[in-house]
Amino acid sequence: MNINSHKILKAEINFLCVHKSLRTKRLAPVLIKEVTRRVNRCVIWQAIYTAGIVIPTPIAITTYWHRSLNPKKLVEVGFSSLPKQMPMSRFVKIYQLPKETSIVGLRPMEPKDLPAVTKKLNAFLSQFKMHIQFTEAEVGHFLLPREWVIESFVVEDSQTDEITDFVSFYSLPSSVLKHETHKILNVAYSYYYFTGKHTLTDLTKDVLILAKNKGYDVFNALDV
Repeated sequence: MNINSHKILKAEINFLCVHKSLRTKRLAPVLIKEVTRRVNRCVIWQAIYTAGIVIPTPIAITTYWHRSLNPKKLVEVGFSSLPKQMPMSRFVKIYQLPKETSIVGLRPMEPKDLPAVTKKLNAFLSQFKMHIQFTEAEVGHFLLPREWVIESFVVEDSQTDEITDFVSFYSLPSSVLKHETHKILNVAYSYYYFTGKHTLTDLTKDVLILAKNKGYDVFNALDV
């Protein structure tokens, strides 16, 4: 992590899960103590994590925003609710998206794009007081497209062949319980991006279309 221009090695704690039947057994502190021990064994003395509750002295607080891609399915599984006196057909029409993207040169990211994406992503992130400093290998591991895992797109200038913009999202599907038809909710989460030739609004609009066309039901983003 780069924090106020200081490079600090940190561990990232992601998805600490305790079964519902064990949540009153004080198991989470035991797991935290053990993961701390393992991190310390790697000579790392700080970690970063998120929580769905307000915790003491957070370094950042953010809000989830949801954009419906398949509003009918979202209502049927109970994720969304149909507004009073609104027919389903109108509700679906409100969230309708164009069939095709509008940005010229938008295409899936490829291994050949790694040097340009790494350089420009790091440059873009450097404007923030706290950010990850990616190596080329890390960008390849985290951001090269893998279907139903990670989707990444670049904008390539047709005249100069330069990569000008980048946008990505990852997949985190949820199981739908006790529903006759729907078993999985396909959820896309906004991930890393950088802008150059186009605005974030334009990139987001096109990535919503791409997610919808791939079969995602809802697109999530955080204002962090």
